Amino acid sequence: MPDAKPTTFGDLQPSKWPGERLGLPESGRGSVGRVGRRIAALLIDWASAMLLALLFTPYDSVAYNFVTPLVFVVLQIVFIPTIGGSIGHRLLGMAVVPLEGGWIGIRRPVVRSLLLIIVVPALVWDSDQRGFHDKVAGTVLIRSR
Repeated sequence: MPDAKPTTFGDLQPSKWPGERLGLPESGRGSVGRVGRRIAALLIDWASAMLLALLFTPYDSVAYNFVTPLVFVVLQIVFIPTIGGSIGHRLLGMAVVPLEGGWIGIRRPVVRSLLLIIVVPALVWDSDQRGFHDKVAGTVLIRSR
């Protein structure tokens, strides 16, 4: 049966570009945000969290090591539903959107951010360049411009 539809993940044909299976364009606005932009946005977001954490704890204290990730998560949870992405995402022309469309809500940014902070899910990607944290949250990081 050559016309049979694939039934398992191993039977799926490789994507021609990241986001093809999600119905996203190959490049430009609406395409999957690529690795370089993602890493740069993460660095911007982490630096912002480090600076804001200094308002609460001195840099050389043990508490600073716990406050910085907490500030990072709070920034993600606040900005993803309100401005469509973190400060880093928006500065680099990206947005976090739910796969089924509509407003992203609060649950998705919470799940995504808590998984992101433990790092490993962000290192596990699928062929659409979506990290495990995005897959679990039902989101995708796309180019907004």
